[in-house]
Amino acid sequence: QVQLVESGGGLVQAGGSLRLSCAASGRTFSEYVVGWFRQAPGKAREFVATISKNDDSTHYADSVKGRFTISRDNAKNTVYLQMNSLKPEDTANYYCGADRVLVYPSNWYTDYDYWGQGTQVTVSS
Repeated sequence: QVQLVESGGGLVQAGGSLRLSCAASGRTFSEYVVGWFRQAPGKAREFVATISKNDDSTHYADSVKGRFTISRDNAKNTVYLQMNSLKPEDTANYYCGADRVLVYPSNWYTDYDYWGQGTQVTVSS
């Protein structure tokens, strides 16, 4: 079982940037598809971005495409989410999910078996 810890959230003005990190335990992180999801108060968990095991495929939600970039460093057991041009509607708790069984990146949070505790991102206007 992999354990995940998110970090990097905070308060930022609209148009600003943040980089989130998802740090994983163990030495088999390269075997996991990883995704970022977010959840705002009163809303369902929303897909943000996902990345393949070998860093050769990524997918983004339309709402963040062109602004967010997901990347991974398997040697450091870490996945990143670079968030640029942040908007107030990006305000949410951001979660990192991982799954070993998935062959391809998935947009569905139900496909991910392991989750971190989340990190809060607040964007002010």
